[in-house]
Amino acid sequence: MKLLQVPTANLDERIKEELEENPALEYGEEEGHEDDPAKEIQEELAPATTAEEGGEEDEFEPDGSENEYDNIDISEYVNEGDDDIADYRLRDDNYPDPDENKTIPVRVETSFHEHLLSQLGMLELDDHQQSIAEQIIGSIDDDGYLRREISAIVDDLSFSQNVQTDEEEIRMLIKKIQEFDPPGVCCADLKECLLLQLKRKPQDDEGVQTAYQILDNYFDEFTKKHYEKIQKGLNLTDEGLKEAINQIIRLTPKPGGNYATVNKAESYVVPDFFIFNNNGKLELTLNSKNAPDLRISEGYREMLKEYDRGDKKDRRQKEAVLFIKQKIDAAKWFIDAIKQRQHTLLSTMESIMDYQREFFMTGDETTMKPMILKDIADITQLDISTVSRVANSKYVQTEFGTFKLKFFFSESLSTDSGEEVSTREVKKILSDLIEGENKRKPLSDENLTKMLQDKGYNIARRTVAKYREQLNIPVARLRKEL
Repeated sequence: MKLLQVPTANLDERIKEELEENPALEYGEEEGHEDDPAKEIQEELAPATTAEEGGEEDEFEPDGSENEYDNIDISEYVNEGDDDIADYRLRDDNYPDPDENKTIPVRVETSFHEHLLSQLGMLELDDHQQSIAEQIIGSIDDDGYLRREISAIVDDLSFSQNVQTDEEEIRMLIKKIQEFDPPGVCCADLKECLLLQLKRKPQDDEGVQTAYQILDNYFDEFTKKHYEKIQKGLNLTDEGLKEAINQIIRLTPKPGGNYATVNKAESYVVPDFFIFNNNGKLELTLNSKNAPDLRISEGYREMLKEYDRGDKKDRRQKEAVLFIKQKIDAAKWFIDAIKQRQHTLLSTMESIMDYQREFFMTGDETTMKPMILKDIADITQLDISTVSRVANSKYVQTEFGTFKLKFFFSESLSTDSGEEVSTREVKKILSDLIEGENKRKPLSDENLTKMLQDKGYNIARRTVAKYREQLNIPVARLRKEL
């Protein structure tokens, strides 16, 4: 994976991998190690023992392969001064100082399935039934539903665990698991889930009884909000229908949804950028995790100097020098790649910030300009695919919230005056119109189109319907409330 695509939260791990693979790369603050990996190679570069010391000098003899080692040029590695070394240290005013001794808190939590398994102890089950119950719980999805066919669970137990059972025994255990917390768990569909939750409520409540009748006998009509048919079929008053519906909408359609899902990368976001408004001046900084202080190991450079000062250079020493050069080159490449990553991130974000300055100053979505990938690519002189990778994988934290960079990109729409406006502006106005509508008589797409046209936006009804769907807003009939 290219470094540009690595999320900030995973960059530390990627750098650690490189440090483990390449001993010539190190953090700037690390002056030395007790277990210095360079020591083994230092021994290779040490002068060979002489005959007087009990050994024969391993002179480098030409044997046809000597050309591989004849012209080893290490001048660029030996003659680099401190200023050159500093070029590989990543310091920039745009990077805040790393926070010292800070640790990221780790959430300690119980998963949904662990919560269900912990309740099995309340049932009096033998080993055979315990195995079946665990298989059933394992078949429940994250929403809390048992959508797997009972016959398939019978086969799973038979083939994977050699446990013989039948559908009747599994149904019996399902009924017991349905008594677990949260209410509505282990049901096959939404209707069964909601009815099971209503059974847990006080049965002397008239609203609960009516709600149960609606879901049991008029479930399809309820989901389509055909309230008149329900009211007529059950002979309900407006108040009685309203009370029953209030009981239903307080139920949980996804019993497992309230429990944390462990080990999901999207459970938290680490911003790549921070933008602050400093008395009317926008200030952009890069997350310090993106700017590690890396450098070439001084021990490896010193070994090359020792080799350069020596008179006799045998094969063993020259092979070690080639190895060192390869590692130093790889370290320089990685440092340059990290630095290029920082430059690309900053230049892209700075261009977006300048382009959408009004939004970053006010937080008002209606001030956003139409902006496509090509606009930023032209400004930064980067390839459109590069801008796309940055926009799709990076986040910026502002005083108005944390946003993915692709949030700031949108197509344009023309007004009556010929002005180009962002489609995000139109979506915001559309969302506001729907939010402020009379829920007893929701606005149809035709009415919404006319209202937007009255505001000067040249927009078709099918475009309004498309934007409404993109905003996850249902049609007028499904937005109706009593």
